Amino acid sequence: MSHSSPTNPSHPRKLSDVQHWDREADVVIVGLGGAGSCAAIEAADGGAEVIVFEVASAGGGSTALSSAEIYMGGSGGTRVQQACGFQDSTEDMVTYMMMAAGPQADEAKIRNYCEHSSQHFQWLVDIGVPFKDSFHEERAIMCLTDDCLLYTGSEKAYPFAQQAKPCPRGHNLQVEGDNGGPLLMKILQENIDRRDAITVEYETRALTLIVDASGAVTGLVVRQDQRELNVRARQGVILCAGGFVMNEEMVRKYAPMLTAANTPIGNPGDTGTGILMGMAVGGAAINMHEGFVSLPYYPPADMTRGIVINDKGQRFINEDVYHGRLGAFALRQLAERIYFIVTVAQYGDYEQVSYLGAPVAGTGETVAELEQELGLRPGSLQHTLAVYNEDAARGEDSLYHKASEWLTPLEPPLVALDITPGRGAFLPYFTLGGLDTLPGGEVLDRQGEVIPGLYAAGRTACGVVRRAEGYSSGMSVGDATFSGRLAGQQAAAAPRR
Repeated sequence: MSHSSPTNPSHPRKLSDVQHWDREADVVIVGLGGAGSCAAIEAADGGAEVIVFEVASAGGGSTALSSAEIYMGGSGGTRVQQACGFQDSTEDMVTYMMMAAGPQADEAKIRNYCEHSSQHFQWLVDIGVPFKDSFHEERAIMCLTDDCLLYTGSEKAYPFAQQAKPCPRGHNLQVEGDNGGPLLMKILQENIDRRDAITVEYETRALTLIVDASGAVTGLVVRQDQRELNVRARQGVILCAGGFVMNEEMVRKYAPMLTAANTPIGNPGDTGTGILMGMAVGGAAINMHEGFVSLPYYPPADMTRGIVINDKGQRFINEDVYHGRLGAFALRQLAERIYFIVTVAQYGDYEQVSYLGAPVAGTGETVAELEQELGLRPGSLQHTLAVYNEDAARGEDSLYHKASEWLTPLEPPLVALDITPGRGAFLPYFTLGGLDTLPGGEVLDRQGEVIPGLYAAGRTACGVVRRAEGYSSGMSVGDATFSGRLAGQQAAAAPRR
């Protein structure tokens, strides 16, 4: 069929313009990352015939690029949590995740995630995902051993620990090194291959949705081998096409704060196509201004004993928080420079083991000397350190409530790292906005009504994760796999049209 203008995601095709169907299935899925794979498995197990369209030559998406920690707990704890001596309350998990999401929190979605999290763990185990019953005690961004359980957020830090009992919920796959993502996707791919009801078409780009006169989604237009194909979806289309971090125009338009960071995290397909397709048929896009941004200041864990200051010589955060929370606070600072101050001993093997890559901005045999090197107002850093050291000696951070285990007086000689966004430190980022959905993945329009035939999961949807300052490692892969499963179940249960 010829068309006067190029097909693009922002202009859906009318059903009345479709003269024939080139392909059809009960459930049609866009994207074969963590969300799309889980959606396909659940839809097939629910009795649906499934076609998945993947733009790349292989599946994986951003999940394959990740460490694949999966944030799970509640209901007394997963098998691993219990084996390691932790009893995890669902209400504590809900409280923590509600605080993490802040005013943007979707309580229904968060509660559903927490109440079924331990069941999600078991589902992963049942399809072959390996988890070792061991706890990684050292503070780390990722577990490079084959241990499973670790703290991956701000659970032990103020203000979260004062409201919810801390519990480690990051579940690392039983694999050494940063290889969790590839292993998880390999297992999901093997499960897909074993299901005759699932067909995967690679190197096929989703172009736009097909809608009928009532606004219901009835299919998808794809491009394969330089041909446009109309694909009929008898029960629904599930958009699992990732976020929009690789679309510079969309980032500048919707999340300009992220432009201060320097390393987009995602796969080349994270161009926002799924979000744009949903918006074009009336889907509401929410939380589009938010994103994850990190200042990965540990390892070494001893860096946590240092302090972070702005160019007024003032602290602005408790330094035992998750690195994403520090990144979010740093981006909001009205300051020309931000520094991480540590002792020479705490600096230790920073240059060998750190991911941060922040340059040394100054050193000082005395605090006054470091002030001068950094161009701070004389006495400003001296006052900040005097208060901090007094608090550290008492074991209580009176200003920012850093946990006592990380409170150590900072005595010269001192080192200052420049962690100002845009000054050389590693600041990875990705987007957290997407289509508004019900917990089951049904896409909502701007009036909060369900758009018939359309579902979204993973980063294409706005899930349980809403802000960098409340992020914990594992929430993205946890949300993607969990929301993908629910969308697959819902689409498979929908009536055939």
